[in-house]
Amino acid sequence: MTKTRQRLAALIALLAVPFVVAACGGSSDSGSSGGEGDGGGGGGTINLVAYSTPQEVYEDHLIPAFQKTPEGQGTKFTTSFAGSGDSRRAIESGIPTDVAHLALEPDTQILVDKGILPEDYRDNEYEGIIQNSVVVIVTRPGNPENVKGWDDVLNGDLEIINANPFTSGGARWNVMAVFGQAALKNGKFNEQAGLDAVRKLLEKVPTYPASARDALNEFLSGKGDVLLSYENEAIQAQNAGNDVEYVVPDSTILIQTPGGVPVDAPNPEGGRAFLEFLWSDEAQRIWAENGFRPVNEEILAEFSDKFPQPKDLFTIDDLGGWDKVMTEYFDPDKGKIAQIQKELGGPTE
Repeated sequence: MTKTRQRLAALIALLAVPFVVAACGGSSDSGSSGGEGDGGGGGGTINLVAYSTPQEVYEDHLIPAFQKTPEGQGTKFTTSFAGSGDSRRAIESGIPTDVAHLALEPDTQILVDKGILPEDYRDNEYEGIIQNSVVVIVTRPGNPENVKGWDDVLNGDLEIINANPFTSGGARWNVMAVFGQAALKNGKFNEQAGLDAVRKLLEKVPTYPASARDALNEFLSGKGDVLLSYENEAIQAQNAGNDVEYVVPDSTILIQTPGGVPVDAPNPEGGRAFLEFLWSDEAQRIWAENGFRPVNEEILAEFSDKFPQPKDLFTIDDLGGWDKVMTEYFDPDKGKIAQIQKELGGPTE
C-alpha cells in the first residue's frame, strides 16, 4: 500500500466514515509516477472522490484516456468511491480531493455551504453536471414478472431491491422517480398521490444497502424480483455479462450528477484539467459507451438508439427543486418520506 493510500485509509478509519470497499469501491492508485499535490500534468497526483456507480468507467476508461492527453501525461490518480452521502462526508472530513463527483446536488451544496466547494462550481454551459441517466426497472432474464411500468412494480406482489435513500444518491433518485410519476399527472401536482406511491414502494423493500452499487450486487446475488436503478448500472451489468433486462418507464426522472474542484484541493490545476476533460467530446463519448447519457446534446444525439427518450421525462425542478425535496420529504425529523420510512421500520440515516 502506498503512503497516499495509507493516509487515506487511516483518515477514513479515524473518522469512522462508512466506506464499503468491496461493493462500492475503495481507494486505488492508477497511472504513472508523480508527486502528491504537484501541478496538473507532468507527474502530479489527482485525487478523485465520487459516488459508487461510475467506478469502472473512471478507472478502466476515463482516467487512462486522460493520461494520454497532453494535460494528463504523467499524472497519477487516487480514487475513492462510495454512496453519495458517504463520499460527501469523507470530503467534509478531510479526505484529499481534487475532483468531487457526487450523485446529488444537495450533497455538493452542503460542501458549498461549508466552503469546501466554490459557490461558482456550476458556472459552465452544463451547470456543473458531468453526466446524466434515468431511473429504470431492472428485471430477471426474460422479465418473468412481465413488468412494463410502475403500476406493475407498485401494485404487484413483488420484492423490490432499492438502496437506502438516506445514504444513497441513486436510491433517492429512485424514490423521487416513483413519487414524481404518481404526483405529476395531467399538468397537475398531487403530493398525496406521490407519497402513497412511495409508501407502496418502501413496503416492498426488504433491506437497505448503503449504495446503488450495493443494491445491484444484492440483486445479482439472487435477492428480489426487480431492482430500481440507474439506467447506466443496468447497461454496465449487461456489458459485464450479467443476465438482466431493464425497462425504461414511460414516466421517469432525469438523473443529473454534479462535480467540482474543491477550494483547498491539493492539486487544483490537475483537478480542473481532469474536470474539463470529463466534458470533452472524447470523454462524453466514453460516458455514452458505458451507459451514461452525455450532457453534450450533440454527443447524446449520436447515441439516440441506445438511449430512448421516455414519453414523460421530468426533472427534480418539476418537483420543486432539491431544497424543497430535501426539507419537505427527506429531513430525518420532519420529512414526509422520512416519516413513512420510520413507520415502516426503515433507516433515515
